Amino acid sequence: MDAIDLAIISELERDGRLSNVHLAARVGLTTGPCLRRVQRLEADGVIQGYRAVIDPAARGRTFEVLIDLSLESQDAATVEPFEETLARAEEVLELRRLFGAPDYFVRVAVADLAAYETFLSRKVMTMPGIRNVVSHFTMKTIKREP
Repeated sequence: MDAIDLAIISELERDGRLSNVHLAARVGLTTGPCLRRVQRLEADGVIQGYRAVIDPAARGRTFEVLIDLSLESQDAATVEPFEETLARAEEVLELRRLFGAPDYFVRVAVADLAAYETFLSRKVMTMPGIRNVVSHFTMKTIKREP
């Protein structure tokens, strides 16, 4: 990747709906070479997709919780079903397996505290192998990237 590829990535991160004409103008290319570069970046997996950033209130999911979660065991019989189940849960925005403690970081978005309690008690705590769950409630979001 060269400086132009990096400029293309930067512009598309800011506005994924930018037309090829506008993108080309911003990075100093004509439209043909710009489009070919974007297509190459997509084919190479550098650009992995495009998405809309939705206001959580529009979906009724303004209550966000960060969870530190540890399992009793790290064997495949415990880890695989746990990860598959949580990855499918619509409340889960992000699921990361970590080195060290805790075992997982989970970012959850629900309507309110009652909805979180329902999610935690009915979906998370019913899974076998859960050792510890610590919930963190955000006081203020200082910076957030999509």
